[in-house]
Amino acid sequence: MKVDLHVHSTGSDGTNTPIELINMAISKKLQILSITDHDTLAGIKEIDYLEHKIFNNDLVFVPGIEISAEFPTTLHLLGYAFDIKNEKLNQVLETLQEFREERNLKMLQKMQEIGFDITEKELEEEAGGKLIGRPHFASLMVKKRYVKDTQEAFEKYLKRGASIYLDKKRLSYSDSIELITQAGGVVVLAHPYQTQLEGEELEKLVKQLKEAGLAGIEVYYPHHTRKMVEEYKRVAKKYDLFITAGSDFHGKNKMGIELGVDVDEKELSAFLKILRKY
Repeated sequence: MKVDLHVHSTGSDGTNTPIELINMAISKKLQILSITDHDTLAGIKEIDYLEHKIFNNDLVFVPGIEISAEFPTTLHLLGYAFDIKNEKLNQVLETLQEFREERNLKMLQKMQEIGFDITEKELEEEAGGKLIGRPHFASLMVKKRYVKDTQEAFEKYLKRGASIYLDKKRLSYSDSIELITQAGGVVVLAHPYQTQLEGEELEKLVKQLKEAGLAGIEVYYPHHTRKMVEEYKRVAKKYDLFITAGSDFHGKNKMGIELGVDVDEKELSAFLKILRKY
């Protein structure tokens, strides 16, 4: 079957609106789609999925989110099938966005000190009035010819440790998992390779996440090698975690990534059972 359980819209740092993504998914004959914007529900709230869980009698839409958890490297957690009206979930996400806005202003100030003529209004326009992220800084830097492309913008100025980079506020992994589960959802470890852990160290992390309430692992992902896929499947089986698949599609903000992942329906069976309950 063809699915995509890891997609970003203009609600965060993608370049396609939620409705555009729905239409793209239908045209590509996806059977399941989840929009998983970073630390926000703005995108999925544009879709009245409560009354339209199934589009065109083919596509099942699942509410999702991607939360960046506190970790020495990168630890992203995907949440699915939760109540988007949950009060605690919305309150915490609002607080995270307030910190993000403060960070963006500080990053903007650092850019201006370096000599980049970029304003807050321009950033807002670039983001389309939605959540502002580093890709929006990068695209403006390209448009104003401070760098040749977004890759150079990140490498020189925006990646972790670079001159303009400032970290955003993050929840602990246990708080992140609890936030989603108390809202009725399930939590999946996104792109495990980005943790930069392998073997026993990765298993140790997965065991800790499982004890905190982790339910699944994103096994199928564009940058996972065949060896990684087999390793993550083994770990998922060992710790009784279901398997998911996602592209991490960002539209023009992450070139070379197509919407949709082909995967054997049997491998998604445990996740599909959860969706049926939802």
